[in-house]
Amino acid sequence: MSYKIYLHDTETDCIGSGTLSSSYIKQQLEAAAGADVEVHISSVGGSAFDAIAIYDLLKKYPGRVTTYIDALAASAASVVAMGGQQVVMGKYALLMIHKPMIGSGGNADELLKDVQMLNVVQSRLAQIYMDKSGLDGLTINSLINSVTWMTADQALDLGFIDRIDDYNSPITNSALIQKYTDTAPAVYQRCINKILNNKNNMNIENKELIEKTTSVLDKIMNFFKKVVNKQTITDKGTLHHAADIGEGTEVYQDEDMTTPAPADTYTTADGKKIAVQKGQVQKVSPCETDASDEDDDDDLPEDKFKSSKKPADIENRVQQLKARLHAQNALLSEAKAALEAANNSLQKTRVEVKNEIKSTFTPEGSKRSNKAKAEATPFFAPQSEIAKNAVKKAISK
Repeated sequence: MSYKIYLHDTETDCIGSGTLSSSYIKQQLEAAAGADVEVHISSVGGSAFDAIAIYDLLKKYPGRVTTYIDALAASAASVVAMGGQQVVMGKYALLMIHKPMIGSGGNADELLKDVQMLNVVQSRLAQIYMDKSGLDGLTINSLINSVTWMTADQALDLGFIDRIDDYNSPITNSALIQKYTDTAPAVYQRCINKILNNKNNMNIENKELIEKTTSVLDKIMNFFKKVVNKQTITDKGTLHHAADIGEGTEVYQDEDMTTPAPADTYTTADGKKIAVQKGQVQKVSPCETDASDEDDDDDLPEDKFKSSKKPADIENRVQQLKARLHAQNALLSEAKAALEAANNSLQKTRVEVKNEIKSTFTPEGSKRSNKAKAEATPFFAPQSEIAKNAVKKAISK
């Protein structure tokens, strides 16, 4: 049974105060004593610093932490949501990220220091979002600067969450299947849930249910196979396998690891021979070394131009050379593809690059977004030489 913690705003409390403060969450996690924890979030935000503190507590907690976005995780609350090992978002919930803000006063130097502090805080928040989503810094900062509101589907596509809660409880017969597919990619989990939660499947037997989900489970297995795909380049093409090459290792001829390698003897670049039957390695023979290959003048016969190599030795060397050439060609192909990709990137204009990272989730009519688009420079940017010098002086302190 998971220990539940609720971070729901009240009339007086938000992130950073009362039951939504880092000190309160610390007490709750200590009470959980290492058990699995569910953190349910419904908050407009609050203190960025307290949010980072809560995020840190969740990440360091020894048990499994799952964060649930029940209705809204906005501003600082979105940072807390990223602290779960798995982030689940309600089907109708919203996620919002934006630039950090502060109420400030004082002279120009003090205000400029606040600006500098806000930029540093944004860099830390952006890193948290980057760590979770896998998106690059330019994209994340573009989303932050635009005040981005995301639906559950959009958040899933961008990598901010791992799963969408569609409120359907799995049927009894599917409990075992559900348990073993919890770690599958989110897109496959959703496919399985649609099958398992279909009303027409409520009363079918286990055997029929398993048969119905076989194709989806096969896709999951193929996904995991592809993740651990190892490659061995030979004279007859590349062998794909999950484990290290050895007797009994399954080998495939395609990257998806669905088509077993044909029965044959394959020679690697270092001269090893791999005998394959029915898609499995039967034997791995080490490279055969020939003492006559060594250039030792003392051991050479008088007639240096007579070859003592046997036809089998020559064939072995030919196979080794073929494997090496195949490996070199594969590397050259990869290098060529990388160079072409780099060249294509260089051809892009600045406008095209900006369009690629431009957020498509900016709310219509957002004053903040419209203002940012209309201004050539941030509103706090110094306009005179005196102001610019004041900025340099403040930053250097």
